[in-house]
Amino acid sequence: MKLNYFAVLLLICGLTLSTTQAFATTEAKAGQPLVPNVEYTETSSEILDFLRRGHYQNVEINDALSSKMLDRYIEGLDKSRIYFTQEDIREFEKNRYRLDNDLNEGNLSTAYTIFNRYTQRMTERIRFMMGHLDNGLDSLDFDKLESLEIDREDAPWASNTAELDSLWRKRLKNAVLLLKLSKKSNEEIISKLRSRYRGQLNRAGQFKSSDVFQIYMNAFTALYDPHTQYFSPRTSENFNINMKLSLEGIGAVLQSEDEYTKVLRLVPAGPADNAGQLKPTNRIVGVGQGADGDIIDVIGWRLDDVVDRIRGPKGSIVRLEIIPGDDKADGIARTISIVRDTVKLEEQSAKKEILQIKNDDKTVKIGVIDIPAFYSDYRAQQAGDPEYKSTTRDVLNLLYDLNREKIDGLIIDLRNNGGGSLQEAISLTGLFIRTGPAVQIRSAEGAIQVLGDRDPTFVYTGPLAVIVNRLSASASEIFAGAIQDYQRGMVIGSQTFGKGTVQSLQPLGSGQLKLTQSKFYRISGASTQHRGVIPDILYPSAFDAADIGESALPNALAWDTIPTVNFPKYSNINDYLIELRQRHEKRALTTPDFTYLLEKRKLQDSVKLKTKVSLNEKVRRLERSQADSAQLNMENKLRLAKGKEPLRELSDLEKESADDSRNKIDQEDPLLIESAQILLDYISISAPTVASSKPGQ
Repeated sequence: MKLNYFAVLLLICGLTLSTTQAFATTEAKAGQPLVPNVEYTETSSEILDFLRRGHYQNVEINDALSSKMLDRYIEGLDKSRIYFTQEDIREFEKNRYRLDNDLNEGNLSTAYTIFNRYTQRMTERIRFMMGHLDNGLDSLDFDKLESLEIDREDAPWASNTAELDSLWRKRLKNAVLLLKLSKKSNEEIISKLRSRYRGQLNRAGQFKSSDVFQIYMNAFTALYDPHTQYFSPRTSENFNINMKLSLEGIGAVLQSEDEYTKVLRLVPAGPADNAGQLKPTNRIVGVGQGADGDIIDVIGWRLDDVVDRIRGPKGSIVRLEIIPGDDKADGIARTISIVRDTVKLEEQSAKKEILQIKNDDKTVKIGVIDIPAFYSDYRAQQAGDPEYKSTTRDVLNLLYDLNREKIDGLIIDLRNNGGGSLQEAISLTGLFIRTGPAVQIRSAEGAIQVLGDRDPTFVYTGPLAVIVNRLSASASEIFAGAIQDYQRGMVIGSQTFGKGTVQSLQPLGSGQLKLTQSKFYRISGASTQHRGVIPDILYPSAFDAADIGESALPNALAWDTIPTVNFPKYSNINDYLIELRQRHEKRALTTPDFTYLLEKRKLQDSVKLKTKVSLNEKVRRLERSQADSAQLNMENKLRLAKGKEPLRELSDLEKESADDSRNKIDQEDPLLIESAQILLDYISISAPTVASSKPGQ
């Protein structure tokens, strides 16, 4: 399971494993169509062989798969349906039921024919936009009542070039309007857009043969599951370099989405996480070097190129121009600065705090242990260092300290913990039980392996709660699921990520294949895949499951069950959940922070429902003013309820966020405080049952 840990380390450099574009060793001459390299026939055969023999899911390569693959490939190139015409699609249709045969024969001609048409159409569209800019902005009528459809995934393909021209004219108006709303002058707007389209045009001519092969093969592997991927030699080289931590960056996982670079998640205690301004689902639209270097527009750039600009020497500054991920229609860009660095293991270490909670006439002490990741210093461990760092060893010492403080209850905070070492999740579970299973792993062949804790040391025996959110994944889900199954403690928060599959790297003659080979299951028999862990008591989620999580990924393996294993129950928590939920919901109604969370999600959902955006400047400015006013009112309502001074403008809130520390536990965190209240409720209504914490009692 070291792969999972190293995958987390890879994220330090900002390179996502979802990379679908790469550099190649060969390049076609300018103006000439790309053609497949000779070795790709053998490589595609190797990929097919690994998938047939080793993938967790048995997928038949037939006409049905061919049809899905054609759709997937075209969607990957032109998801918003802004390049190809109906005539192009009709031409591609003749291959709908041939791709399965092509795969078996190593025939890549269709892949390159479609891709060459794609680059041709892209070049035509960019030149169209540049031509309009050469004529100035006077031809764009911003008083006209017209709109642009922004959600075009299911839109009909343009019937002809004239229809595409109309669509792209509207896209240009929208791009200009966004810059107008950002208070740019006409000269600045023309300069910025000209630079953007010139860069996109250059990159359209820089695609290489390996780009096409990687994109095409990943359209195929994605039909198995979203984590099975082919890496070209250059992408493999980046992967191996990053595993050695020889590069620095911001600590963010990025992926391509339409023309944008989207933040998938942040590495705990990484530079971006510590800075506190970059958030999951944000879109990066510009990158600048140093404190005052020019911001280079990266809309339409390849993911590798964006990563290369974000990555840089430790201690240097990178400036990112970002827009909110939940506002596809009218996101106004703002610029943030992050100091590049490596993620130090000690900064990811678990940390503790004690909350002093008033309960009637006495003060109750609730211990909190925040675990950013499931880490282990493998090199130090293999070298025989008796003091090597790991999650379990660090938490063990923190528990000894908290036990000496005579805490009344304990909270393990796994929010934003994306996982890491499987062994650490298992051994950490062992600190809260005597012995027993922690997780089941089912292989592609159907063999089931049960892994668990054999150390009878029972370090903490008192009342326990685990907090999770949508970004709690993999090893976090294994630990939280085990605690819930044993009824050793409550799980509180929002539904977790749902990453319940295991991958390994397979070397190929040209590149590598990341292959899904097995699946995690809880000791109760339920998979953590797709569904994740459902908390006993739910909080409003800051993230939409349609944007973040395994269920948001196409072709994610399904949730299912296998037989349960024998394990004891440490309490009867389930008997008290109805009353605990009622008490929580009653408090939430009068808690400003929970009201704020619900209002914020409602506002986010309303923004996401917009499928069109007005291209009338007056209407657009009015909509932006109303949206800003609604958000400012929502923020000030919360601030006034908590006795804080109201904000004059939203930018003041951004400054506050930048000043927040990410390296300590926030004792005023409303979700943490409410979790402590829930734990106190449990202690009060279940005593003396929880006092013993012995199996079967």
